[in-house]
Amino acid sequence: MGPGPSDIHPRVLAALGQPVIGHLDPACVAMMDELKDLLRYAFQTKNALTFAVSGPGSVGMETCFVNLVEPGDKVIVCRNGVFGGRMIENVQRAGGVAVVVEDTWGEAVDPQKVEAALKQNPDAKMLAFVHAETSTGAQSDAATLAALARQYDCLVIADTVTSLGGTPVLLDAWGIDATYSGSQKCLSCTPGLSPVSFSERAVERIKARKTKVQSWFMDLNLVLEYWGGASKRTYHHTAPVNSLFALHEALVMLAEEGLPQAWARHRRHHLALKAGFEALGLQFVVREDARLPQLNAVYVPAGVADAEVRARLLKDYNLEIGAGLGPLAGKVWRFGLMGYACREENVRLCLTALGKVLSDMGHGVPAGEAEAAMELAYA
Repeated sequence: MGPGPSDIHPRVLAALGQPVIGHLDPACVAMMDELKDLLRYAFQTKNALTFAVSGPGSVGMETCFVNLVEPGDKVIVCRNGVFGGRMIENVQRAGGVAVVVEDTWGEAVDPQKVEAALKQNPDAKMLAFVHAETSTGAQSDAATLAALARQYDCLVIADTVTSLGGTPVLLDAWGIDATYSGSQKCLSCTPGLSPVSFSERAVERIKARKTKVQSWFMDLNLVLEYWGGASKRTYHHTAPVNSLFALHEALVMLAEEGLPQAWARHRRHHLALKAGFEALGLQFVVREDARLPQLNAVYVPAGVADAEVRARLLKDYNLEIGAGLGPLAGKVWRFGLMGYACREENVRLCLTALGKVLSDMGHGVPAGEAEAAMELAYA
């Protein structure tokens, strides 16, 4: 129950463990075509350029920036946690100029600050923000931010690593031009793949570049010939075939459940976990209206040893939770409720184990109170 990777469903493990076939085998090519359609459903988009990058979410992030940002381009980047900071790094390494909009860690991106930055920088080419900040559990208003970007004629890059499959991601309805996600969060697949999607506006910008993309591996002009729809494809790299079959199965399962049902499931178990945490006296980092159901960050109670609790949970209960990052290191715990891990038995185990460990450490928690609050929430 950490911030990712999440538990993998047995069906996905079975797909991962099948015999290896070649990455240009007709069966693999057919699977890749299906995978693109399944990703379009997950992203709620009709974007033709939608596929899975061979690499984790960080490679998906870099794929977006190295293809869209040219030297000298001004990009407005929102930072309200670790991953907004990584966006800034990507802009700078691509030779761009990052105009940073800062918000406090644990808060959503402030649209008023974004609009002020857009007004002050009429030559900005793009707006980049993290939809679901994994370091804090804060979710920003992607629809509002994207609408502002369109108003000022900017392309939009959004990080949906932790949101895809857990909360609504509506690329076409919101007007997102480029996004990247991860296979190991709410999709409950093996780490190492990054679903991405690019709008026609983004593709036009990539094709109109005046400079060559500095990364050969991530140059979409080359990758397109590998992930294209033609029956004969140009060899680009040896794709992680088994991981792709696993992601295909994970996406099939998401389609079988249905996106609205998946979003509702994450919400339901989050509310039960929230009720239990409140009974334990734990305080959330993020206010309720900006809180991700699949990433629950709470403050470590005063006088409680952060690392000792996490070690006890892992050793005694086989339960992994995440530590705080950056300025929140040692101050918060991050509990993931993602994909296949988002189940009632995990919520129950978490609350029982955490309550026992905290009680043993002298944090006065009445036995069974958290579980009773959870049961009431489920009822």
